[in-house]
Amino acid sequence: MSEWWTYRLGDFLLFSPRVYWRMFELHNAQFWPLHLLTLAAGLAIAWLALRQMRGAGSLAALILAALWILVGWSFLWDRYAAINWAIVYVAPAFGLEALLLAIAAARGGLVFDKRYLAAWTGLMVAAVGLILYPLLPFLFARPWTTAEVFGIAPDPTAVATLGMVLTASGRFALLLVPIPLAWLLLSGLTLNTMDDPQSWIPLLTAAATVTGLAVRLGRGLPATRARSGRRRR
Repeated sequence: MSEWWTYRLGDFLLFSPRVYWRMFELHNAQFWPLHLLTLAAGLAIAWLALRQMRGAGSLAALILAALWILVGWSFLWDRYAAINWAIVYVAPAFGLEALLLAIAAARGGLVFDKRYLAAWTGLMVAAVGLILYPLLPFLFARPWTTAEVFGIAPDPTAVATLGMVLTASGRFALLLVPIPLAWLLLSGLTLNTMDDPQSWIPLLTAAATVTGLAVRLGRGLPATRARSGRRRR
Protein backbone atom coordinates (compact mmCIF):
# COMPACT_ATOMS: atom_id res chain seq x y z
CA MET A 1 0.00 0.00 0.00
CA SER A 2 1.36 3.43 -0.94
CA GLU A 3 2.19 5.93 1.79
CA TRP A 4 -0.22 8.87 2.17
CA TRP A 5 2.38 11.44 1.09
CA THR A 6 2.71 9.80 -2.32
CA TYR A 7 -0.86 10.77 -3.25
CA ARG A 8 -1.71 13.87 -5.29
CA LEU A 9 -4.96 15.84 -5.36
CA GLY A 10 -5.77 14.22 -8.68
CA ASP A 11 -5.85 10.82 -7.01
CA PHE A 12 -8.93 11.92 -5.05
CA LEU A 13 -10.84 13.32 -8.04
CA LEU A 14 -14.05 11.34 -8.47
CA PHE A 15 -14.84 12.34 -12.06
CA SER A 16 -13.20 13.24 -15.34
CA PRO A 17 -13.27 16.69 -16.96
CA ARG A 18 -15.62 15.28 -19.62
CA VAL A 19 -18.11 14.18 -16.94
CA TYR A 20 -17.75 17.51 -15.13
CA TRP A 21 -18.58 19.67 -18.14
CA ARG A 22 -21.26 17.26 -19.32
CA MET A 23 -22.96 17.96 -15.99
CA PHE A 24 -23.28 21.62 -16.97
CA GLU A 25 -24.67 20.71 -20.38
CA LEU A 26 -27.42 18.62 -18.83
CA HIS A 27 -28.18 21.27 -16.23
CA ASN A 28 -28.41 24.04 -18.82
CA ALA A 29 -30.68 21.93 -21.02
CA GLN A 30 -33.01 21.29 -18.08
CA PHE A 31 -33.36 24.90 -16.97
CA TRP A 32 -33.22 26.85 -20.24
CA PRO A 33 -34.55 29.56 -20.71
CA LEU A 34 -34.51 30.38 -16.97
CA HIS A 35 -30.96 31.66 -17.61
CA LEU A 36 -32.41 34.79 -19.21
CA LEU A 37 -34.41 35.59 -16.08
CA THR A 38 -31.57 34.97 -13.63
CA LEU A 39 -29.12 36.98 -15.73
CA ALA A 40 -31.63 39.83 -15.93
CA ALA A 41 -31.97 39.66 -12.14
CA GLY A 42 -28.20 39.94 -11.76
CA LEU A 43 -28.02 42.94 -14.07
CA ALA A 44 -30.88 44.52 -12.11
CA ILE A 45 -28.89 44.10 -8.89
CA ALA A 46 -25.86 45.76 -10.49
CA TRP A 47 -28.10 48.63 -11.65
CA LEU A 48 -29.47 49.02 -8.12
CA ALA A 49 -25.91 49.16 -6.79
CA LEU A 50 -24.97 51.89 -9.25
CA ARG A 51 -28.10 53.95 -8.56
CA GLN A 52 -27.82 53.54 -4.76
CA MET A 53 -31.59 53.74 -4.48
CA ARG A 54 -33.29 53.61 -1.08
CA GLY A 55 -33.95 50.00 -0.10
CA ALA A 56 -31.85 48.70 -3.01
CA GLY A 57 -29.60 46.66 -0.74
CA SER A 58 -32.52 44.81 0.83
CA LEU A 59 -34.09 44.03 -2.54
CA ALA A 60 -30.77 42.83 -3.94
CA ALA A 61 -30.17 40.60 -0.89
CA LEU A 62 -33.64 39.07 -1.27
CA ILE A 63 -33.04 38.26 -4.95
CA LEU A 64 -29.64 36.75 -4.16
CA ALA A 65 -31.15 34.64 -1.37
CA ALA A 66 -33.66 33.10 -3.78
CA LEU A 67 -30.91 32.33 -6.31
CA TRP A 68 -28.62 30.73 -3.72
CA ILE A 69 -31.48 28.41 -2.76
CA LEU A 70 -32.08 27.58 -6.43
CA VAL A 71 -28.41 26.83 -7.15
CA GLY A 72 -27.86 24.93 -3.93
CA TRP A 73 -30.84 22.67 -4.51
CA SER A 74 -30.96 22.25 -8.30
CA PHE A 75 -27.24 22.13 -9.09
CA LEU A 76 -25.35 21.01 -6.00
CA TRP A 77 -27.83 18.71 -4.28
CA ASP A 78 -29.71 17.37 -7.28
CA ARG A 79 -26.89 17.13 -9.85
CA TYR A 80 -23.31 17.68 -8.63
CA ALA A 81 -23.74 15.34 -5.65
CA ALA A 82 -24.41 12.51 -8.11
CA ILE A 83 -20.77 12.56 -9.24
CA ASN A 84 -19.15 13.90 -6.05
CA TRP A 85 -20.45 12.57 -2.72
CA ALA A 86 -18.68 15.34 -0.77
CA ILE A 87 -21.04 17.95 -2.27
CA VAL A 88 -23.84 16.56 -0.06
CA TYR A 89 -22.03 18.25 2.82
CA VAL A 90 -21.44 21.47 0.89
CA ALA A 91 -24.97 22.07 -0.40
CA PRO A 92 -26.41 23.05 3.02
CA ALA A 93 -23.90 25.92 3.14
CA PHE A 94 -25.72 27.42 0.16
CA GLY A 95 -28.93 27.28 2.18
CA LEU A 96 -27.15 29.01 5.06
CA GLU A 97 -25.92 31.76 2.73
CA ALA A 98 -29.49 32.21 1.49
CA LEU A 99 -30.69 32.52 5.10
CA LEU A 100 -28.05 35.15 5.89
CA LEU A 101 -29.03 37.10 2.78
CA ALA A 102 -32.71 36.92 3.75
CA ILE A 103 -31.88 38.22 7.24
CA ALA A 104 -29.85 41.03 5.70
CA ALA A 105 -32.82 41.88 3.46
CA ALA A 106 -35.27 41.91 6.37
CA ARG A 107 -33.05 43.95 8.66
CA GLY A 108 -31.82 46.45 6.07
CA GLY A 109 -28.30 45.21 6.67
CA LEU A 110 -26.89 46.14 3.25
CA VAL A 111 -26.46 49.64 1.89
CA PHE A 112 -24.87 50.17 -1.52
CA ASP A 113 -22.07 52.71 -1.37
CA LYS A 114 -19.74 53.19 -4.34
CA ARG A 115 -17.63 55.99 -2.89
CA TYR A 116 -14.73 53.73 -2.01
CA LEU A 117 -12.15 51.83 -4.06
CA ALA A 118 -13.38 48.52 -2.62
CA ALA A 119 -16.86 49.25 -3.97
CA TRP A 120 -15.59 49.80 -7.51
CA THR A 121 -13.55 46.62 -7.16
CA GLY A 122 -16.80 44.92 -6.19
CA LEU A 123 -18.56 46.13 -9.32
CA MET A 124 -15.74 44.73 -11.47
CA VAL A 125 -15.91 41.40 -9.61
CA ALA A 126 -19.68 41.32 -10.15
CA ALA A 127 -19.13 41.95 -13.87
CA VAL A 128 -16.91 38.85 -14.00
CA GLY A 129 -19.75 36.74 -12.63
CA LEU A 130 -22.48 38.30 -14.75
CA ILE A 131 -20.73 38.90 -18.08
CA LEU A 132 -17.42 37.01 -18.30
CA TYR A 133 -18.53 33.61 -17.02
CA PRO A 134 -21.14 32.95 -19.74
CA LEU A 135 -18.42 33.68 -22.33
CA LEU A 136 -15.80 31.29 -20.93
CA PRO A 137 -16.69 28.36 -23.24
CA PHE A 138 -15.69 30.50 -26.22
CA LEU A 139 -12.44 31.57 -24.51
CA PHE A 140 -11.44 28.02 -23.56
CA ALA A 141 -12.69 26.18 -26.65
CA ARG A 142 -15.55 24.34 -24.96
CA PRO A 143 -19.08 23.82 -26.31
CA TRP A 144 -21.27 26.84 -25.58
CA THR A 145 -23.76 24.48 -23.93
CA THR A 146 -21.34 24.23 -20.96
CA ALA A 147 -21.74 27.95 -20.17
CA GLU A 148 -21.97 28.90 -16.49
CA VAL A 149 -24.65 31.53 -15.91
CA PHE A 150 -25.38 33.58 -12.80
CA GLY A 151 -28.24 32.13 -10.78
CA ILE A 152 -27.96 28.76 -12.55
CA ALA A 153 -24.35 27.68 -11.84
CA PRO A 154 -22.54 28.12 -8.52
CA ASP A 155 -19.31 29.85 -9.58
CA PRO A 156 -20.79 32.95 -11.26
CA THR A 157 -23.42 33.17 -8.51
CA ALA A 158 -20.71 33.20 -5.83
CA VAL A 159 -18.56 35.67 -7.80
CA ALA A 160 -21.41 38.14 -8.40
CA THR A 161 -22.52 37.87 -4.77
CA LEU A 162 -19.03 38.72 -3.52
CA GLY A 163 -18.96 41.66 -5.92
CA MET A 164 -22.25 42.99 -4.58
CA VAL A 165 -21.12 42.54 -0.98
CA LEU A 166 -17.94 44.51 -1.70
CA THR A 167 -20.12 47.26 -3.13
CA ALA A 168 -22.25 47.38 0.00
CA SER A 169 -21.66 48.43 3.58
CA GLY A 170 -23.58 47.43 6.66
CA ARG A 171 -23.32 45.17 9.66
CA PHE A 172 -24.25 42.04 7.68
CA ALA A 173 -21.78 42.51 4.82
CA LEU A 174 -18.85 40.60 6.34
CA LEU A 175 -21.11 37.68 7.33
CA LEU A 176 -21.99 37.14 3.68
CA VAL A 177 -18.38 36.68 2.52
CA PRO A 178 -17.06 33.36 3.95
CA ILE A 179 -19.39 30.89 2.18
CA PRO A 180 -19.05 32.19 -1.41
CA LEU A 181 -15.33 32.74 -0.81
CA ALA A 182 -14.88 29.16 0.41
CA TRP A 183 -16.85 27.85 -2.58
CA LEU A 184 -14.59 29.68 -5.04
CA LEU A 185 -11.49 28.24 -3.38
CA LEU A 186 -12.99 24.75 -3.60
CA SER A 187 -14.01 25.23 -7.22
CA GLY A 188 -10.63 26.66 -8.18
CA LEU A 189 -8.81 23.72 -6.60
CA THR A 190 -11.14 21.26 -8.34
CA LEU A 191 -10.53 22.85 -11.73
CA ASN A 192 -6.80 23.02 -11.06
CA THR A 193 -6.77 19.31 -10.21
CA MET A 194 -8.40 18.65 -13.58
CA ASP A 195 -5.68 20.81 -15.22
CA ASP A 196 -8.42 23.11 -16.49
CA PRO A 197 -7.08 26.53 -17.59
CA GLN A 198 -10.19 28.18 -16.14
CA SER A 199 -9.05 27.39 -12.58
CA TRP A 200 -7.32 30.75 -12.12
CA ILE A 201 -10.59 32.70 -12.48
CA PRO A 202 -12.31 31.66 -9.22
CA LEU A 203 -8.98 31.79 -7.38
CA LEU A 204 -8.14 35.26 -8.70
CA THR A 205 -11.66 36.46 -7.87
CA ALA A 206 -11.27 35.18 -4.33
CA ALA A 207 -7.96 37.05 -4.03
CA ALA A 208 -9.54 40.26 -5.37
CA THR A 209 -12.33 39.94 -2.81
CA VAL A 210 -9.93 39.52 0.09
CA THR A 211 -7.91 42.50 -1.14
CA GLY A 212 -11.03 44.64 -1.45
CA LEU A 213 -12.14 43.73 2.06
CA ALA A 214 -8.70 44.49 3.44
CA VAL A 215 -8.79 47.93 1.80
CA ARG A 216 -12.24 48.65 3.21
CA LEU A 217 -11.38 47.47 6.71
CA GLY A 218 -8.11 49.37 6.59
CA ARG A 219 -9.95 52.61 5.78
CA GLY A 220 -12.22 52.04 8.75
CA LEU A 221 -9.43 51.52 11.30
CA PRO A 222 -8.23 55.15 11.61
CA ALA A 223 -11.77 56.36 12.33
CA THR A 224 -12.26 53.60 14.89
CA ARG A 225 -8.99 54.46 16.62
CA ALA A 226 -9.83 58.17 16.61
CA ARG A 227 -13.18 57.50 18.30
CA SER A 228 -11.45 55.27 20.86
CA GLY A 229 -8.90 58.01 21.59
CA ARG A 230 -11.62 60.62 22.12
CA ARG A 231 -13.41 58.33 24.56
CA ARG A 232 -10.19 57.81 26.60
CA ARG A 233 -9.65 61.55 26.91
